[in-house]
Amino acid sequence: MVKQDNSDLMAKIKITQTRSKIGSNERQKKTLEALGLKKMSGTVEHEATPQILGMVKKVEHLVSVEKKTKR
Repeated sequence: MVKQDNSDLMAKIKITQTRSKIGSNERQKKTLEALGLKKMSGTVEHEATPQILGMVKKVEHLVSVEKKTKR
């Protein structure tokens, strides 16, 4: 039996911090940190798992999200 690589099946998303975390509550600051966003205009790529999408939804007013196209 051949093991399938599921990395091609998951969509990638590009998350960019567009607004400052100053004035946000501590939970939102920790969510940004958990996503890997440390500074303004910082960008990270993640697979679009339900966990990541839930984290993005909690800080959607601070970030912008793009679907990553496969080339």
